[in-house]
Formats: sequence, structure tokens, C-alpha cells
Amino acid sequence: MQVPLYQAKAEFFRMLGHPTRIRVLELLQHGPVPVRDLLADIEIEPSSLSQQLAVLRRAGIVVSTREGSTVTYALAGGDVAELLRAARRILTELLAGRNQLLAELQQDDTSPPGATAAARTSVETGAR
Repeated sequence: MQVPLYQAKAEFFRMLGHPTRIRVLELLQHGPVPVRDLLADIEIEPSSLSQQLAVLRRAGIVVSTREGSTVTYALAGGDVAELLRAARRILTELLAGRNQLLAELQQDDTSPPGATAAARTSVETGAR
């Protein structure tokens, strides 16, 4: 039985839904990276990194090569890097909107203390 596309997408995003995996992908955007460098940048236990790399490898998102005792990881394709850039753009827009809302809320906080109560009283009086 074939999995519906929306379900496959959900499983894909669920697979990406771990901070360590996202950090690994961010580091790999700039080219192949040896595991020792990933460990230094991410600062987690080697066994934890190994587990997260295995998830990404099984999903086909990263590939590994071995030269002697050095294992290096790379993105399997450029589309993942583009996905991360798109996520950054989306988050930037969302946070910019929240910052604007926060600024408006803070501006309301700087209004004279009685201004809101006075406005409410005039509305209530006018409604009677």
C-alpha cells in the first residue's frame, strides 16, 4: 500500500524534528565534515551523535565516507541546504512579525496609566 504524500512529508519533518539533527545539517551545508569536528561543534556524547547521524543516513539525507580512521559526513544533495535556508527565512519573517507586535504592546504600556481607564469609562457612559 502506498503512503499518501502528506503522510510521507509528515514523517520526513518528524525525522528532522531533533535539534542535534538540524545542527548537523547546518554544519554540513558548507561541505563535508569529519565526525571529530561535528563532535567539537555540537558538544554531545559520541554515542548520541552516532545515533542522530544513523537516523539521517537511513533517511538518505546524509552520506558518509571513510578514509583510514576518519569518517566524514556530507549532505546527500543540495535540496536539504535549500530547505534549511527556507526555514531560516520563514522563522525570520515570523519573528519579525512578533517583534512588531511586541513593540506595539510595549508602546501601549507606555501610555498614561489613566488613558485606558478613561477610554473605557467614556465608552461605558456612551453605551448607557
